[in-house]
Amino acid sequence: MPNFSVVIPLYNKENFISQTLTSVLNQSFSDFEVVIVNDCSTDNSVAIVNQFKDPRIRLIHHQKNSGLSASRNTGIKNSVANYIAFLDADDLWKVDFLKTIHFLIQEYPEADFFGTKYEVNLDGKKVIEYTIPIKEFEVHGIIPNFFDYSRNYSIYTPSCFCAKKEVFEKVGYYNEKVNYSEDVDFNIRAYAENQLAYYNKVLATYLMISENQITQESLLGKTIPDYDFFEEKYKDRADIKKYLDFQRYVKAKQFKLSGDTKMFKKLASKIDGKNINFKQKILLKLPNFFVRLISFTKQKLQKKGIEFNSYSR
Repeated sequence: MPNFSVVIPLYNKENFISQTLTSVLNQSFSDFEVVIVNDCSTDNSVAIVNQFKDPRIRLIHHQKNSGLSASRNTGIKNSVANYIAFLDADDLWKVDFLKTIHFLIQEYPEADFFGTKYEVNLDGKKVIEYTIPIKEFEVHGIIPNFFDYSRNYSIYTPSCFCAKKEVFEKVGYYNEKVNYSEDVDFNIRAYAENQLAYYNKVLATYLMISENQITQESLLGKTIPDYDFFEEKYKDRADIKKYLDFQRYVKAKQFKLSGDTKMFKKLASKIDGKNINFKQKILLKLPNFFVRLISFTKQKLQKKGIEFNSYSR
């Protein structure tokens, strides 16, 4: 049995999957299998995967397009290792990613989840790194509260994340009814009671490019997590309430830009003002035109490697 099962959901990533898969096969820790779940790709993605002649690779095909959550769940259920590492088909691992995750597993047996720091590649031109100060340790350790450390920037992405396979039976699999912010839905269930071991070093690259990103307009009709359900379920958890309100703020702003006034008002009305900052309150109240202008300016600056946002603790 391999030490890791690497799950890669695949849907129309012909321009990226070769580089992504190469970053896995070049890992310094080589005891793994690769489970690629093809979600009915219509481009040359599968043909490119088939060019790799490595016995550690397994390719599974969905009979119908089922979405990212279903692809991850298929990968989990078909994995044979006790630890499952996830990688999106357009992201990359540094050569020591799995070696570092293996170190965390050995060093922190009390943890169920494992992650590392990441960098963001903007259109293949600029690379930025979000610094999240961790008071409890400098290099590696247990994150004392996932929700406190992930309210603004997520402390990891789905592509630098590993989990014990058995934990999915306890917290549930990815919610296949949710097709936007699937990871937020899972994270709430995962970290309400379980621990994350973390290595504070960049070991994965998240590719933020236009082909890979949802547009504001395409948010219309998307199904997001049921924040009200989680608020009721964890009604005694102030940390989760703050995390939920930040997610509500982010989605409310996106629905506002999309022109979905109903969803904007629904989300914004549930936010406790104590849980968002002054800039965020202003952005929720500004006319749509100004929010669009700010969003456009932010994107332009970001492509130059300049971060401009309303996220502050």
